[in-house]
Amino acid sequence: MPLIETLPVGNDTAQWAIWGTVARIVVTEPAALPAATAILRAELAVVDAACSRFRPDSELNAACRSGRTTTVSPLLAGLVRAALDAARDTGGDVDPTVGAALCGIGYDRDFAALTGRVVAPAVRVFPAPDWRAVELVGRDLTVPAGVLLDLGATAKAVAADRAAAAIAGALDTGVMVALGGDIATAGPAPDGGWRVLVQDRPGDPQCTVRMPAGAALATSSTVGRTWGAYHHIVDPRSGLPAPRVWRTVTVAAFSCLRANTLSTAAVVRGHRAPTLLADAGLPARLVTADSDVLRLGGWPA
Repeated sequence: MPLIETLPVGNDTAQWAIWGTVARIVVTEPAALPAATAILRAELAVVDAACSRFRPDSELNAACRSGRTTTVSPLLAGLVRAALDAARDTGGDVDPTVGAALCGIGYDRDFAALTGRVVAPAVRVFPAPDWRAVELVGRDLTVPAGVLLDLGATAKAVAADRAAAAIAGALDTGVMVALGGDIATAGPAPDGGWRVLVQDRPGDPQCTVRMPAGAALATSSTVGRTWGAYHHIVDPRSGLPAPRVWRTVTVAAFSCLRANTLSTAAVVRGHRAPTLLADAGLPARLVTADSDVLRLGGWPA
């Protein structure tokens, strides 16, 4: 997972392991931390029950197995809509229909269970991914037979956005929610903004930035979630992990979903990523396979 963490750690901070990464919450009012932590834990629990690819009893897996139109919960409908919007906005670079491809390369269980796993080459048979074949009308979801949806590219970012907004709305505090490389903030920021260290692996290039109130940050990495020769960001056109043109791509925006969509698409686009990010007009930081740093859109030096 990308090592993106707030500084310093104190009585305003809680963290725990989840989804093969670390959930971290920081509040501006330490007295609000227990209640804020409870809200975040509850939000992560309902998102997991709705769309985990690794839970046989998740609502998403039930919809994929049904082979017919299924009326889903408002939460799952929102998560699927976010994934389909991301696919549309990136020309299919971020595609939720890559679930079977991920299983084909060995990502068929929670990432924490993949550590040290050796995956032998295998024949992968799955429908050609095409997000446009998935239909969502209101809460009525239709997934083509044989297609396995994976919302991992967007659901974690949506969860960060939702949790930060819920905490700020319920408690008199500013809050930062970090789920691995996905960071969302809401409410008032500390004096000088949220201070964030951006670094992937120990020894990699690092920088510290200050985020204003309401800002979000997302990092996509080709070295953080790896097993054998593979990493978890799949190019939908090949069904294989995207070439490692970039070690990491970090994007700042005013929603974690938007930042995550662009950082993931940039990894998939490889050498064409700078054009994508320049067109978006958002601050971005790209680290090459050789650890050179490219800054775009006013990302601070």
